[in-house]
Amino acid sequence: MLFISNHPGRRREITMSETCVLSVIVPVYNEEESLPYLCPRLLKTLDGMHRPYEIIFVNDGSRDASLKMLLDFHKANPGKVRVVDFNGNFGQHMAIMAAFGETDGEYVITLDADLQNPPEEIPKLVAKMVEGFDVVGTVRSKRKDSLFRKAASRIVNRTTGLLTGMRLNDYGCMLRGYHRDVVDVMTASDEVSTFIPALAQLYARRSVEIDVAHEERAEGESKYSLLRLVRLNFDLMTGFSLVPLQLFGPLGFVTALLGVGFGAFLLVRRIVIGSEVEGVFTLFALAFMVMGVIMAGVGMVGEYVGRIYQQVRGRPRFLVRRVHGGREER
Repeated sequence: MLFISNHPGRRREITMSETCVLSVIVPVYNEEESLPYLCPRLLKTLDGMHRPYEIIFVNDGSRDASLKMLLDFHKANPGKVRVVDFNGNFGQHMAIMAAFGETDGEYVITLDADLQNPPEEIPKLVAKMVEGFDVVGTVRSKRKDSLFRKAASRIVNRTTGLLTGMRLNDYGCMLRGYHRDVVDVMTASDEVSTFIPALAQLYARRSVEIDVAHEERAEGESKYSLLRLVRLNFDLMTGFSLVPLQLFGPLGFVTALLGVGFGAFLLVRRIVIGSEVEGVFTLFALAFMVMGVIMAGVGMVGEYVGRIYQQVRGRPRFLVRRVHGGREER
């Protein structure tokens, strides 16, 4: 059992579903070509696990026949399949956050609809959660992507790890498992924009990463353009680290010191050698000093804005898993 709190002395209990079921979330955006292959494979995999389960599809504003196909799949499998229909395209992570609020399972799996992560890998994630891990991340082994996407992914993973301090080897793989407690905390965080794998890692008590298979996209094309990938990674960096803001302060002070040093050098040179070009070097020195002061000021403002940003995001300030000797044990 977990408690969350945004204010000292005020706690809100997060309860876990009494029924132990598996929830699988699949965000869908224009995947009419992949759905006929995904649905049978997903059902076969989940039926073979011999656990009560539910599948929640989120139609993220698809413009093709995806919604109709999902509704047909829902009618053919009543009680097992649900469909959340968005009013527009709000993005993959918002689709998953919306589905979190609809799940009943103790174990929650997220899966892309493009079949690049095979649904047959789901039992491996559940097995790890049964062992006691509350967040199970995945790393795509023998990744079937272009050299450009693989190289870009490595750069982003390493850069993001340095900025956020989180050790995740594959931020882009959305085949992941979350325990009910972590899902409830993420749902309660109520952030306008977020990056779910990093948010889960922030709240995880025990997390692990495992290797999973990766396949080429069988049908259709990726819905993530270069611009959307850049935007997503900006959300990740700015949502989980103040380092980009904090860098301006030290950089500004270093620039200001260089300006002062350059000015002192020009002064000594003027005394020893005499006037060379009237006012030009002095102007450069002053310009460096002014730029340094401005950048230092921006850095200081950024520090305060970052603190305000952290305060208004509404994330829980702390988590209490158990109170020994508390009211629950009396």
